[in-house]
Amino acid sequence: MTAYAIAHIRPETMNEDVLRYIEEIQATFGPFGGRFLVHGQEVEVLEGSWPGTVVVVGFPAVERARAWYASPAYQALVPLRADHMAGDIILVGGVPADYDATETAATLRAAAGL
Repeated sequence: MTAYAIAHIRPETMNEDVLRYIEEIQATFGPFGGRFLVHGQEVEVLEGSWPGTVVVVGFPAVERARAWYASPAYQALVPLRADHMAGDIILVGGVPADYDATETAATLRAAAGL
């Protein structure tokens, strides 16, 4: 099932390390089947606040996303970003094509006794 690496990045200053990170990150996805789904797009905030930008990378499975994040190629780049930009990064699995939120609500309702 598809998985996503999602980053909420709050850039502070642009510098050579950050530019190198941006230039080199895409090459680390190949062995793991990853690809950018969102990168460098303007964020439209509808509720709350969202300082910074969002990056979404799709992978064929959570295990592939974990393997990419732990890979020597990506870990070599992490300091280039982390030393200059605050951010949060998560991995999350997707839902199947036939997912139905009403079934989830029914399960939650039953568990809560409502």
